[in-house]
Amino acid sequence: MSARSSVEAATIVRVRIPSPLRSYTGSPEVRVAVPVLAPELPPTVGGVLAALNLSYPGIRFRIVDEQGHVRPHIKLFVGTELTRDLRAPLHSGATLVIVAALSGG
Repeated sequence: MSARSSVEAATIVRVRIPSPLRSYTGSPEVRVAVPVLAPELPPTVGGVLAALNLSYPGIRFRIVDEQGHVRPHIKLFVGTELTRDLRAPLHSGATLVIVAALSGG
């Protein structure tokens, strides 16, 4: 059984979805299974967003730009820690919170 098809080789991450992106998920929170290829290679924020995009096509583009950077109006929190690094590691049971700033006048 390969790492991608093994339930034991996946980390489940809760992802909190901001209101502007709920049209993709239909829910304020989703759970994403992220493959773990080796214990020394924990899943990353970028890996979670890639897995999220597999289930909800197009959502990653609303969070990450064409250059692979988090868009300026988006904030990402791993638990309570702010990060803009898509390589930031996540542990099993972690929560990724996506916050989208509102603009207008």
